[in-house]
Amino acid sequence: MDTIDEKEALKRMTRLCSTTEHCRAEIEEKLRKWNLPDEAIERIASILEQESYVDEARFSRAFIHDKFRFNKWGKAKITQALRLKHIPASMSAPLMNEVIDEEEYLALLRNLLDTKRRNIHAANRYELKAKLVRYALGRGFEMEDIERCIDLPEEK
Repeated sequence: MDTIDEKEALKRMTRLCSTTEHCRAEIEEKLRKWNLPDEAIERIASILEQESYVDEARFSRAFIHDKFRFNKWGKAKITQALRLKHIPASMSAPLMNEVIDEEEYLALLRNLLDTKRRNIHAANRYELKAKLVRYALGRGFEMEDIERCIDLPEEK
């Protein structure tokens, strides 16, 4: 990508951060693509944080909300995605419990499992349960919650 100067990069980043939430790691990654020196990247990121364009807690709240509501991700997958964005677990864990209501979380998991159950072909209950558990784990739900929500019909 083209190299731009620090002033122009700051201007573009303020515009970008005023429209959508971004974390510091995303901003730094974008600035590196513009071939800015590390000192300039640090200065720009610090300015954006000081002026509240970038706020890790606000970003985390929005990220958790969106991934849960729209992508139907479980807490484990959301935590992993935040870790990849360099958000510390000490920040994300309390926010996770604040943003996601436990009853709503379990209701979503039950709904996902019921929907998936209708589309699974299994030879027996054991295979059905294994497929449902793998599916829910892949969506980022914890085994403890999966066991609480998985309701298999009795065999006849």
